[in-house]
Formats: sequence, structure tokens, C-alpha cells
Amino acid sequence: MGSVCREVVTVQLGHYANFVGTHWWNLQDASFCYDLELKNQCNEIRNDVLFREGLTQTGQQTYTPRLILMDVKGSLNTLKQDGCLYDDGKQDTALTWKGTVATHREEPVVKNPFLKDLDHRELYGDGDFQMQTLRDGNTEPVVDNGLLELPRKVYRLETSVRVWSDFLRVHLHPRTISLIQQYNHDGETSRLEAFGQGRSLFKEPAFLDELEDRLHFYVEECDYLQGFQVLCDLQDGFSGVSSKVVEHLHDEYGRKGIFTWGLTPTLQPKRSVAKEVYRLINTVLGIVQLSSQSSLFCPLSLNSNLGRQTLPPTSFPHVNYDASLNYHTSALLATALESMTLPYRLHSASVTMSQLAEALTFSGRKVVTSWASVPFPMKDGDSLPDALCSYQAMAPWKPLSPCGGLKESRCFAQSVVLRGAEKQRHVSNLPPGTQPASILHTCTTEEVLGTFLHTLYPTALSEGHLVGSPCKVTAPYPQFFTPSVSRQGYLLDEP
Repeated sequence: MGSVCREVVTVQLGHYANFVGTHWWNLQDASFCYDLELKNQCNEIRNDVLFREGLTQTGQQTYTPRLILMDVKGSLNTLKQDGCLYDDGKQDTALTWKGTVATHREEPVVKNPFLKDLDHRELYGDGDFQMQTLRDGNTEPVVDNGLLELPRKVYRLETSVRVWSDFLRVHLHPRTISLIQQYNHDGETSRLEAFGQGRSLFKEPAFLDELEDRLHFYVEECDYLQGFQVLCDLQDGFSGVSSKVVEHLHDEYGRKGIFTWGLTPTLQPKRSVAKEVYRLINTVLGIVQLSSQSSLFCPLSLNSNLGRQTLPPTSFPHVNYDASLNYHTSALLATALESMTLPYRLHSASVTMSQLAEALTFSGRKVVTSWASVPFPMKDGDSLPDALCSYQAMAPWKPLSPCGGLKESRCFAQSVVLRGAEKQRHVSNLPPGTQPASILHTCTTEEVLGTFLHTLYPTALSEGHLVGSPCKVTAPYPQFFTPSVSRQGYLLDEP
């Protein structure tokens, strides 16, 4: 089954969903292997599942996400809606108007340091981009296996990221971005705030026609479409938009898998009563509608719950993130999403989206929860059995689904992905005659994670996946890990 590429179309609906999606595509781009000599060592993940090849008008090969993205007017900042990959280089034709012409000028939006350097790299190549990094002075040395490489630039974008396109490092296809012109991103008027506003957009034939045109473009070029991933906002009017989009996918492609991730940014302590009412109604209506039409629905947020009572957000012991910044919170959710979706994206994948949904859902119950440990608490020098042995009473992962204190013990089926540990660390290399510290230290690579899960969840159906490829958190990913985390993601005894 691993020899067939089972394509997936991704749909992002809403501004926060696009924050999460941007980090997700950046993480995937960072893991691409362009070195032909190393390609066989780092090809566990089949990138063609979510990316597509194309050709520009000049014959240049492109590799872009198989993605449809919706947002409102004013949410792109410096990004062109059609992108720049498929520009034909032709200048606009001269105006033939003979009357009076009035010229209105406005200052161009200033790009942040990351976007400026990204433009420089694409213009002059990677080599000059690294030389520019050296001249800038804001650099860190990169040490890998004892070899000192060229420095990589460290970006602090917390004060310069206003919208998701401020840290997008991948190119998008011209069929990707769709802007809802009736509503604004900024200001107090013409905001997409209510569930009904979003659903009413589908009463306009042009809106539905544009969505169908984009869907057909991606779907018809797929040889084996396994399904759709929908990332959507729950807190505003995009909840209504999402419910209609998923309803359309269910009606048109009902036999395909539809995984919907309902996203909510971290709630701030001071919120107006009116906006709170809108948020609660949008969230409840969205969850009900989306879960009924999806193969699997998962709410994702760092909030402890989605009610009016504000509780501290989920914390991770080795991450110092700012819960008020979408740039930070979306990075953590994207990191978890990148690993959770691996079971149907691997070269060795033996499961499709539909099969995974069937394994995790039961008797029409299609709402699932997500948990994550970022990073996984494994000490530098330890084996995987050493790390897992410390958590046989309680798993180290934290909840990413705001379900009000739902206990792990109620789990009856789960899919668990553990990635980044080198293959030689998967088993314990005990000297001959040494007494094993636990049953985990006697397991083979194929057994160690399954044995741990069975010990912790003896009544649950558990499917474990050990993936050697790490999740590479290179620029522009936030630098919010504590000094106790090494560059390879292991825990250090000393910072």
C-alpha cells in the first residue's frame, strides 16, 4: 500500500486557522530533503500526499501545497493573492483612457526581517543568503554532530507578526487564496462575527461556484484522493462558513475521509460580554454541525475549556510561550498537527484517513481529543525505554482539546505518534548479563511503544507509530524553548 500516493486536499477557513496552517506548511518545508545522497535516509514522510508538482509558464517546476485558503479582506499584508510563482513577467498594457487621470499613492507595507531575507535568498540563492546572515550579526552557530556549519539567523518576530502571511516561507498556488471581500480583517465594522453570516455567504451563487472551481482543480488531478483536511475557526463567523464547506464536501465526496480540526485562539482575560455571547454561540453551533458532517472532528486549542470561565492555558514544562500571541500558540498546535497526521502520510502508511477515522470513532461518536508533549521528555543519552519507563504511571502529554478536564483513562481507541528519536535509541543496549530495569528494556523496536501504551491503557485499542524524522523547528518558528532543550530536542542536565 505504501507504493501508492494517496493525495489529501487541505482547506483552511479563518484567520487563526491560517496562522496554524502557515506554521504547519513551514514545518513541512523545513523537513524537505534536497540532498540526493541523503534523500533515502530522510524519506519516511511522503510529501506528495499534501504537496503537488506544477509548471510555470516558463517551464519552471513548482512544489506547492494542495490547499484552499479562505480569509477576509485586509488579511494578506505584503502577500499577493495570486502569489508570485506563476507571474509571466509581462507588463500591464498602456491605458487608453483620454480623460483626466488622478493618481493616489500610499506607502508600501514594510516587510519584517524574515520576509526581507526570504526575498534576498530567492533572488540571489542560498549561498548569498547565508553570507547576508553573517554580515547581519544577529546569528547563532549551528553545531551538528560536532561539525560547525554556517550560522543560521535567529528571528524575533513577536512584535512584527500581525497576520499569518508575515511568516509564510512557502509559495502558494494562484488557486489557493480566496478572500471574502464583504468583510474586513481590521476595524470595528463589516466584521464576520456571527455563525449565520458565514452560512449566508453560500446563498450567493458566485461564492459557491468559486469554491467548487478550486476544489475541482485539485481533486481532478489526484490519482487516489483519500480525503480532506479542514482547519477552521470556531469562534467567529468562519464557524458558519466551515459548516457549509464541510457539508458540501460530505455531499460531494461522502466516501472520502473528512478530518476537521476546530481551532480557537487562546482567550484573553478581559473580553466584552457581547463578543463572548457571539463566541459561545458560534462555537456550539460549529461543533454540532461540523461533527455531524465530518468523518472525524477534533477541537484544538490551548484553552483549558471553551466556556466563559477563564482558566490558565495548557502549559508545557520546556516551552515559555506567550498565550496572548497567535504567532506562539498556533506554532504549538501546528507542531502537534504535523505529527498527528503522519499515520496516513508516511511512505510505509498502511492506513488511510477513512480507516483511521473508523478505528477512532464508535457508534456515531466522531469527536476526538488530542494530546501532545512538546518536546517529548527524553534526556540526551537515554534510550527510548529509559524515557518511557519514567512515565508508566502517567503519560507525559498535555491536552490540546479544551474539553473541561476529560480524563485520558476514558480513552477506548488512540493513535500515538512518537518522532525524532534516532533508530539506535529505540531499544536498550544493555551489556550482557545486565538485569533489565523494566519490561520495556527487553522490547524490540516494533514492540517498545506498543508495550508502553498497553501498560498505560490496558483496555484501549492503541496504534503506535515510531518515526525517526524529527520535526524541524527552523526559522520562522518561535524561539520559545527553554535552555534545557538541546538543538536536537533532547533534555539536558545543564542548560
